[in-house]
Amino acid sequence: MTVPGPVPPGPGSEATSASSTASVFAPLVGQAAAVETLRRTAAAAARIVSGAEAPAGVMTHAWLFTGPPGSGRSVAARAFAAALQCRTGTGCGECAGCHTTLTGTHADVRFVVPEGLSIGVEEMRALVLRAASSPTGGRWQVLLVEDADRLTEQAGNALLKAVEEPPARTVFLLCTPSIHPDDISVTIRSRCRLVPLRTPAPEAVASVLQQRDGVARDVAAWAAAAAQGHVGRARRLATDPAARARREAVLTVPRKLTGVGACFDAASALIEAAEAEAVASVSEVDSSERSALATALGAGGTGRGTAGAIRGAAGALKELERRQRSRATRAQRDSLDRALVDLAGFYRDVLVKRLAAPVPPVHADAASTVDAAAERWTAESALRRLEAVLACRDAIELNVKPRIAVEAMMLALWRG
Repeated sequence: MTVPGPVPPGPGSEATSASSTASVFAPLVGQAAAVETLRRTAAAAARIVSGAEAPAGVMTHAWLFTGPPGSGRSVAARAFAAALQCRTGTGCGECAGCHTTLTGTHADVRFVVPEGLSIGVEEMRALVLRAASSPTGGRWQVLLVEDADRLTEQAGNALLKAVEEPPARTVFLLCTPSIHPDDISVTIRSRCRLVPLRTPAPEAVASVLQQRDGVARDVAAWAAAAAQGHVGRARRLATDPAARARREAVLTVPRKLTGVGACFDAASALIEAAEAEAVASVSEVDSSERSALATALGAGGTGRGTAGAIRGAAGALKELERRQRSRATRAQRDSLDRALVDLAGFYRDVLVKRLAAPVPPVHADAASTVDAAAERWTAESALRRLEAVLACRDAIELNVKPRIAVEAMMLALWRG
């Protein structure tokens, strides 16, 4: 979905806005090297805009932000986009350029935030065409693609043509989990400057929760560890009772796997919980979209031609339903993946306990369950269970039906 106006933060980018007194880079946690690179580049870009001489090779037209979920890929890209539009060239967080970019209203910054499973070629062609125009503010045209790994092959080819022959003053900012060919094509990667991000240390995440969100020290430390360095998920765990309840339900799964029937029951419960969370997360947006479309098509009108307009609206309604189904599927898979990450953390803790490894646990509050499992299972058995969870994540990413993948995982977890 292309968002030309105000946009909600994407997955893993909850803290994308800066306060009026903070740098646009302030929300980035534990990424000092990346921030230094982006600051230096923004300053060079400002010199280019002013007509002054800038260091050669510092500013380029295409950037690739990579890192694991929660590392802040989209946060870094949005902050850099704001710094490029900053009137001071520093990303001050106070000027109109910074503010409008971070709130999604800057005329020269276009965001591509995929709500469905992929980004199509028609959407990308339209965006590339618009990005080729001259910046209205005299600085830069910026096209920011969150989750660029969701580009279809045709959409990737359309983007590649623009990246190979970039218009003057146009900057492409792409976000992907890695530089693996499954995430981004080799040719696009070769034309981008890489900004690698890393998972923040739990201590850094906890500090942010305390300082920015007012979370108590012990709760912040627990949430940061349980979220495994994912800032947005840590914030949800620390502040949302429903998120904590879902996590606790997932951590009871290992105890419930007592037979084949129990495995299928556990799989059904996990799938149904993901579906319910997905419905809750998209229902309000779906409803507002349907209402807006109905109004645009003349619903409730009595004028001449109203009935004909409504009869001819089948195509628009069908397209809206298609987009909403795709969004719901994406939301369900994201919810399910969060549950699988929690489950993987449990088996990781069992393996750590069994090997007496000197590393802190992910789920400190599940220590008794972890200890009991470590007494029953060998290290090899715990590792096989961990691998089964990771294999389930990979299978779903490859479009295996979630129910089939989860059922196979549950059976593997039971067998050990």
